[in-house]
Amino acid sequence: MGWLNPGWLMCASFLGFVASVQSIKRDDFFPHGPGAKDQLLEPGTDQTHRVALSKPVLFYDGTFDSIYVNTNGFVATAEPTSESTYLGKMPPKFGMVAALQGDLDTSDGVGKVFFRQDSSPEVLRRAAEHINRAFPEDDEVNPNHAVVITWIDVAAHEPEAGGGGINKKRNTFQLVIASWETASYAIVLYPRDGIQFSSTPVEGSNMVTHAGFSKGLVQRFLFSRQGPYYRTTTDEEPSVKTLAEETNSGLRGVWVYEIGTSPYFTNVESGEVPDLPAETSQPQDTDARRLVHTNGQVEYTTFEVDAGQIEVQPVQYQPNNPEVVVVDDTDINVDVFSYNFGTCATNRNKCSQFADCRDYTAGYCCHCRPGFYGNGIQCVAEGKPQRMNGKVYGKVLVGNSPSPVEFTSNDLHSYVVVNDGRSYIAISDIPYQLGPSLQPLSALGGVIGWAFALEQPGFKNGFSIIGGEFTRQAEVTFLPGNEKLTIRQEFKGIDEHDHLAVSTTMEGQVPEVSPGSTVQIDPYSEIYQYSNNLITSSSTREYIVNSPDDSKETRTYQWRQTITFQSCQHSEALRDMKPTQMLSVDQVFVMYDANNELIRFAMTNKIGDINGGQPEQNPCFTGRHGCDTNAVCRPGQGNQFTCQCAAGFNGDGRLCYDIDECAENPQICGPHAICNNQPGTFRCECEDGYQFGSDGQTCVVVDRAVDPCEDGTHSCDIDERAQCSYTGGSSYICSCLPGYIGDGRNCQDIDECQPGRCHQSAICYNTQGSFTCQCRPGYRGDGFQCSSERTKTQCVTHRESLLGVTGSGPRGPRPPVGQYVPTCDANGAYEPMQCHGSTGHCWCVDRNGQEIPGTHSGPGSRPMCIDHSGVSPPVGPRPRPDVDSLPQGTHLLFAQSGRIEHVPLDGYDMKKDDAKTVLHLPEKVIIGVAYDCVEKMVYWTEISSPSISKASLQGGEPTAVIKSDLDSPEGIAIDHLGRTMFWTDSMKDSIEVASLDGSQRRIIINSDLVNPRAIITDPPNGNLYWADWNRDAPKIETSHMDGSNRRVLVKDDLGLPNGLTYDSHSSLLCWADAGTHRMECMNPGRGDRSKVMEGIQYPFGITSFGKNIYYTDWRRDAVVAVDRYSGKESDEFQPQKRTKLYGITTAFAECPSGQNYCAVNNGGCTHLCLATPTGRSCKCPNNAAEVGCVERDGGY
Repeated sequence: MGWLNPGWLMCASFLGFVASVQSIKRDDFFPHGPGAKDQLLEPGTDQTHRVALSKPVLFYDGTFDSIYVNTNGFVATAEPTSESTYLGKMPPKFGMVAALQGDLDTSDGVGKVFFRQDSSPEVLRRAAEHINRAFPEDDEVNPNHAVVITWIDVAAHEPEAGGGGINKKRNTFQLVIASWETASYAIVLYPRDGIQFSSTPVEGSNMVTHAGFSKGLVQRFLFSRQGPYYRTTTDEEPSVKTLAEETNSGLRGVWVYEIGTSPYFTNVESGEVPDLPAETSQPQDTDARRLVHTNGQVEYTTFEVDAGQIEVQPVQYQPNNPEVVVVDDTDINVDVFSYNFGTCATNRNKCSQFADCRDYTAGYCCHCRPGFYGNGIQCVAEGKPQRMNGKVYGKVLVGNSPSPVEFTSNDLHSYVVVNDGRSYIAISDIPYQLGPSLQPLSALGGVIGWAFALEQPGFKNGFSIIGGEFTRQAEVTFLPGNEKLTIRQEFKGIDEHDHLAVSTTMEGQVPEVSPGSTVQIDPYSEIYQYSNNLITSSSTREYIVNSPDDSKETRTYQWRQTITFQSCQHSEALRDMKPTQMLSVDQVFVMYDANNELIRFAMTNKIGDINGGQPEQNPCFTGRHGCDTNAVCRPGQGNQFTCQCAAGFNGDGRLCYDIDECAENPQICGPHAICNNQPGTFRCECEDGYQFGSDGQTCVVVDRAVDPCEDGTHSCDIDERAQCSYTGGSSYICSCLPGYIGDGRNCQDIDECQPGRCHQSAICYNTQGSFTCQCRPGYRGDGFQCSSERTKTQCVTHRESLLGVTGSGPRGPRPPVGQYVPTCDANGAYEPMQCHGSTGHCWCVDRNGQEIPGTHSGPGSRPMCIDHSGVSPPVGPRPRPDVDSLPQGTHLLFAQSGRIEHVPLDGYDMKKDDAKTVLHLPEKVIIGVAYDCVEKMVYWTEISSPSISKASLQGGEPTAVIKSDLDSPEGIAIDHLGRTMFWTDSMKDSIEVASLDGSQRRIIINSDLVNPRAIITDPPNGNLYWADWNRDAPKIETSHMDGSNRRVLVKDDLGLPNGLTYDSHSSLLCWADAGTHRMECMNPGRGDRSKVMEGIQYPFGITSFGKNIYYTDWRRDAVVAVDRYSGKESDEFQPQKRTKLYGITTAFAECPSGQNYCAVNNGGCTHLCLATPTGRSCKCPNNAAEVGCVERDGGY
């Protein structure tokens, strides 16, 4: 790239308008994440992955066939050295492209680093736009290969800190390396709010993060020395924060650099379109130079600043007092670079189908053909009516109201009869609080009237000059209250329905017009001033408010607007464009329809001479010609004229009818194309399996490359140990999953049990691809945090001293007959009322267990004992059903008919004496139970009156969650990360999902099911497992949580697989089979099925915790504990009520570790977020239409 030339310096006078006033957002990133088929860098700190490139990258004077992606915010051309050698140092000793290099960490599961190679046309087009915008004076660049690396929500590595989670400060940025045969470019994107920290801890002190480029060490004959480098930040933190606020490419937050060329290279070249301070409105001697550090030398790229004004022609005649405005607003965004770089050979398809492309010395231009008008990019038929559709957004305050009225995608429709300049506009869903007060703003649709105004001789309407892609910003100031309203409209050109598309945003305040009032707007004129890529106008307007009481009030507002657009310097319309034109508007009609909440505007628009002159009498210029609405009026001598049907129509001009081009010429679109007729035109669409070629017209076969990762023909290790990442064509990359090491084709388990992995009072057990921590005897916790058992209370010590000297029965230790044993509450304190188990006598005790005199009662009578806290119990019956709150720790919850009971766990042993009923539900048949560890909530299914309900285990009453459209709900499972529940219905033969409040219901599986019952989730990995006990063909299946990737895991040697459980620590799926009387486990990925135990009787539900599996047995009416490693029963608990036991689950003291894509902000989904192993799916509920949810491929 060359130095700035004088042509560029001339453009600098407009540079205050160049850059967007706001930085880019994440939405402006190149596509990334699982939906873009990205690879995911292994979580951690200082992780590196080598990417073998399908096409080389040029960096400085070298060519590289592979690069190394690193957690720490950079890409290297050689394998990076230890991070201690480069953190806090710039330049490093190896080749580096630093997007934002620091000591970064993604091990918390929130931060992620995505990367891929991409040669798709859309990505290459976007890369070319950034490059060509940054280097406007150079030849057009069209890259043929890109590497996209995205750092999302990465945190600073804090070795000594714990926790923080999603509340840490996080940085987000993206690097795109775009290449072609002779050059490579780096495009770095820093979104608004994407840089939350600018330094990271390094060796006990904070070091500023760095951005820039370094070739690394250069080898000389006898020694090596530091090679060239280029820094885009300094050692000061403010230089990092400005990355999202400034630019060298004309778009804030986007930085473009030429980083390598062949065959010759001098140094990294920065983009040439900086962002001047928006506050500068007057010419100043401003030192507008960007500091650049190169090998220790300080250089400045210099440009001149000249805030010039637009010259306005003398005004001789100004009807209705239109104002001439001098532009001094530096907040206007004007893209002064036109679209015409390159030649027609490579850009012909950018022209309208009704335009011709012509090459010029400095580029190419598109010109509409005879019978059409526009800027060549957008062309429409002369005389044809035009339609505009769009949406309205924003917030508007009415009068002194403190609460704004919000526009949320309100419909806007407009229709223009071009041959008489009459335009009609309607906006829907305008509430009565706002509707009357919007009536004065007829100019909301005035720009459509200007765009297609009736042209007077020698003058052009807006569309004839600039086409249909432009931005209009208006400011309205109401007098005398100075209420201000801003209107911004983005016109996006002609859509596939041949309509002009527009997006409108309104923000501000309008004076109140009382309900029932009407507004009268007299004819007015407005002067439009034209220059390169900028059009301005302003006026002062009056309007009359007619109140329901027949009173009238004349009000005033000032109107000021700017229109910015792209243009071609060789455009005939621009060459002949007059510097000023006047828009005359009359026959203005406004109305607010309160019944239908619609506001309507209509007006007639003419564009002509600012100096007036003799009014034209020819009907073509007055609009009184009688031609068909689809015809153009051709003026003749005097008042003579003819009517000619617009292109695409036939007739005599007074009456025109549409030509069906598709019927007249069935081959008009060519082979493998479908012709769709539309009024005045037609559109060609390619058949399935075909797409438009490079010319934008010919349908060619879609190159459907075989994806070895999808069809299973890859050579990577099995899915449980490795990931296959498709890179295009027939290429793919194998990489080992976290917890494994190898080349991706052969991955070996890593022994993670290194010192410090678990708590010092815990034992680490290595497992395949992972590890588990278990607290040592005498300690409790999850293994990562262990604490000693609490001191036994007086009551517990008393009780155990009596039980410890007794023998054991089938239900545990029992005292001798006649022995009194005290009862303790959940906190170990004496229950206020104590009873003798043999005699039936009861009495009250104090906090020390001493009998309170005068409270002793005989059999059959119970004393009213006062709680030790001194609070009297409520008078009257106790409300039921209710929940008795549980003490701290891990528990088993299981269902019996009419109740849910719990057994506390002491380590892995059941504390059977402390078991009790936590929920009474008389006359209910409870089948499945599940536990939400986040809100400490139990969920259950019930079939007597089919429903799904929940209750807090911290105390409270149950709440029905789903009561309708259920037949026989049985199994239920919770995704505590995504906040959803899944259940099976054995009569509907379906699996459904819903939010935990019962909303957002969706059927995810409803085929090939007979008797589905057990269901279990694996939230961190996004998997779902269920069992179907169909006696003819029992099976165990799995799918992603969205129902995709469904497959059978086990179908042989099964009988009645009733219960399922999944242990995330060991990655084992286990089941109990009442037909084969076996308990078995398998790793779902490897399929290595193994028997745990044989000879079990009639299991129903099953759950796991640590080394134990617990199941309910119908024959034994018991909860049975099995040691998974020894394959033997270790304990049994039989509740006092001897009936069938159904579902069972573990209520963990703390939620299991792990994250998924739905855990934060609902995964960015508006409705259902359903996790998958590599991402998430955004899905609509069954009632999508009612909740306004539209589902697209991959989500929303």
